Amino acid sequence: MGITHIPVLLAEVVSYLHCKANGIYLDATVGSGGHASKILKDNPEIKALIAIDRDEDAIKRARKRLEPFSQKTFIFQDNFINVRTILKKLNIKGLDGILLDLGVSSWQLEDPKRGFSFRLEGPLDMRMDRNLPNTAFDLVNTLSVSQLKQILYNYGEERFAPRISRALVAEREKEPISDTLKLSKLVTSSIPPSYRQRKIHPATKTFQALRIAVNNELYNLTAIIEEGIDLLAQKGRFCVISFHSLEDRITKNQFRELAKEHSFDERGFPLRDIKPKKIKIITKKPITPKPEEIMENPRARSAKMRVAEKL
Repeated sequence: MGITHIPVLLAEVVSYLHCKANGIYLDATVGSGGHASKILKDNPEIKALIAIDRDEDAIKRARKRLEPFSQKTFIFQDNFINVRTILKKLNIKGLDGILLDLGVSSWQLEDPKRGFSFRLEGPLDMRMDRNLPNTAFDLVNTLSVSQLKQILYNYGEERFAPRISRALVAEREKEPISDTLKLSKLVTSSIPPSYRQRKIHPATKTFQALRIAVNNELYNLTAIIEEGIDLLAQKGRFCVISFHSLEDRITKNQFRELAKEHSFDERGFPLRDIKPKKIKIITKKPITPKPEEIMENPRARSAKMRVAEKL
């Protein structure tokens, strides 16, 4: 049976984007093109859709899926933080809507060669873009106990980060930690037995933390929200779908900050002129999948979507 990736909150994305005739939209994490194709099918009057993804394999699938809309789609393998450069290439000055889906796709999780899964044996890679210089193998086998602990704490919120980090460094002194299953077993054995029978796999947070570190995901998210809001036209919508608390917290806090008027600068000094708010928040609480969607696609259960509108 082939791998199938089901895009989450599909109807909600189309509804909240509020696509308009002759509008230009950005799917900054196009993946296999599920959201993008739905946006294009339901809004044939839009002018263009720009699709970006770091993953070469995803871009190939997206090109195939979006081929019926080739006259109005522009697809790039790139990091979404380079969106301004991409728009310059297309001679486009602004956008009417942005979608950011931060989830790891089923294709990535279920391909052992990519190294994202703690259940499948494969190399410790975890790069979204395989041109990136450092893999998870490099981090696990070269960083100090202190550095590993900080990654697991900061990016995985892993309470047993010190124990896991010490175990990894002790093991690699014998031989390199070279594959996903070995890492998964080491992490599991480092966690007290009473904590191994929880709902999530014991290695989940460690794998999440390493993936975020390898791909610099939280920095990129912070950067694209700021950049994306600047690029949006008035009343343009920004939809962010996140799958864990760190991403959702960054999105929530940045939206709140951009929705405030500012009378002081970053150092606390009074501004000569009040800095106006840039957005209004459309979703006071995040949009989450309906029970029937979770039944069809269990991976959707942790999804949260927040939406802001440019003033």
